[in-house]
Amino acid sequence: MLNAYNTVCLLGTEKTGGGNVTTAKQDRTVETGAHGRLERAYLVAVDSEEQESLWSVEDSLSELGALARTAGAEVIGTMIQRLRHPDVTTYIGKGRAQELSCLEKQLGFDLVIFDDELSPSQQRNLEKLLDARVIDRTALILDIFAQHARTREGRLQVELAQLEYRLPRLTGRGVELSRQAGGTRSAGVGGAGSAGGAIGVRGPGETKLEIDRRRIRARIAELHEEIESVRAQRQIHRQQRAAQAIPVVAAVGYTNAGKSTLFNALGEPVGAGLVSPVWGTGNALAENKLFATLDPITRHVMLPGNQEVLFTDTVGFIQKLPTKLIAAFRATLEEVIDADLLLEVVDISHENAIEQSETVNDVLHDLDAGEKPRVTALNKIDLLDDPEDIDLSLYPNAVPVSALKHRGLDALREKIAQVLAESMELVQVMIPYGKSELVELFHRRGHVDQEEHRPEGTFVAGRIPRSLQGYYRPYLDF
Repeated sequence: MLNAYNTVCLLGTEKTGGGNVTTAKQDRTVETGAHGRLERAYLVAVDSEEQESLWSVEDSLSELGALARTAGAEVIGTMIQRLRHPDVTTYIGKGRAQELSCLEKQLGFDLVIFDDELSPSQQRNLEKLLDARVIDRTALILDIFAQHARTREGRLQVELAQLEYRLPRLTGRGVELSRQAGGTRSAGVGGAGSAGGAIGVRGPGETKLEIDRRRIRARIAELHEEIESVRAQRQIHRQQRAAQAIPVVAAVGYTNAGKSTLFNALGEPVGAGLVSPVWGTGNALAENKLFATLDPITRHVMLPGNQEVLFTDTVGFIQKLPTKLIAAFRATLEEVIDADLLLEVVDISHENAIEQSETVNDVLHDLDAGEKPRVTALNKIDLLDDPEDIDLSLYPNAVPVSALKHRGLDALREKIAQVLAESMELVQVMIPYGKSELVELFHRRGHVDQEEHRPEGTFVAGRIPRSLQGYYRPYLDF
């Protein structure tokens, strides 16, 4: 009589062309996919009773597959185990670990990716059972960030996060780490054919995995100092923006929601004198990939009434975003913290749109930015059968748009101007004709509700930033 372990081995042999494999034990599902010669990855998740999540384990595992493909792997199968809580030794149960070893021999995968962060001991124990490398969701996300970091700041932040993640995993492994050496992949180049490095071990350079803990800690200290310098630079530029009273709108959203496409559609690159090179300029990279955009970019956007704002594109969020990554990218994420308004971009065509938006809310609350004024762009309505069926009440200040088709952008600009105006001071001023520059400033920095040309000057009613009140105080009209 065959036991469950042998059943999986035999079924795996019979299903070499792909399909589903179900073991004899209850609640055990294994999928096998197509064969290829990219780095071949097998995905594993535990559906734990003690973990509360808006996401189903199937949806989370599907997203893990998208992350793996973004990193340049071919996903050849998945495994889900339902447990009261993950096993402290191997994350999955001992029997499932044996089944995984059997499947590795049958399917020949190179890499096993777990959907939650593994402890160093869990990772070591699993690697003793398998010939394939073992990484977790955190290592995978860090690897993708390493591929997409193009600026010096981005690379510093990724290196810091990776070294802090890898440091505790040096314990007890010693020279074994030299097995993972393989060079680094050039930033911004991903997918098949990229030179050097394997998924989960790229980034600051595999030679760093062979140095002792003291030197790694010294490098981490250096990175903290360099990032603090970048943070100080950003603070100076934010102060300069505040002095000019230009409202800042930070785009936030789940990764691949279409932020960069919307960012490119809304305005032109920032002009000279408004930003520094540390912010970045030009078009944001828009691809149908997770985390296609990593480094922040700022653009100049004109709202109705010629009101100008600075629009900043930020890194996308994702469920189970590594805490080390949030900490390392604190300097970049401060652009969100200091923004006057958040523009949340939601892929309304995605089946998990609500869960994705709630994940964004959770990250924003972790950053103490959850209560900021917000406009929601419900993007990709061109993919819906009937855009009129969207329930706008589920999202704050929602506007349906298609960034790709340039639909709804004028309404979005109107809504941004409206919400920004709500945080400004209401004034009525009579500006002499000899001070026409103040009328222009009112239009560019504030929100004009009424304008009339009268014998004594130009009457303007509307809202202006509090920082500009001093310019208009002599001309207040009561």
